Amino acid sequence: QVQLVESGGGLVQAGGSLRLSCAASGSIFNIVAMGWYRQAPGKQRELVAQSTTGSSNYYADSVKGRFTISRDNAKNTVYLQMNSLKPEDTAVYYCNTRSSWFRGSWGQGTQVTVSS
Repeated sequence: QVQLVESGGGLVQAGGSLRLSCAASGSIFNIVAMGWYRQAPGKQRELVAQSTTGSSNYYADSVKGRFTISRDNAKNTVYLQMNSLKPEDTAVYYCNTRSSWFRGSWGQGTQVTVSS
């Protein structure tokens, strides 16, 4: 199936912003659900944002009002705009489709580190 590559992570200070990109190897037009997940050290991977065709975007309570997921079908890319970053946002961030998530298939992710 479609291959996904995350990028855009880095080191930022609290209150700063980052935009993560998820580049797909093929068209994402027909992918119903695209999500951003994160996993912090010692914690389980969690869904933080999801774009689902025909539905409103989903956001975890911890990121509502700060993160925005979007798609650019022309570029076959999904973005995660992260504003007002907090140290607790520090994690490896992954993008994934519903089907790959179900099969436990993940890419390398991109590291986001927020300093206080």
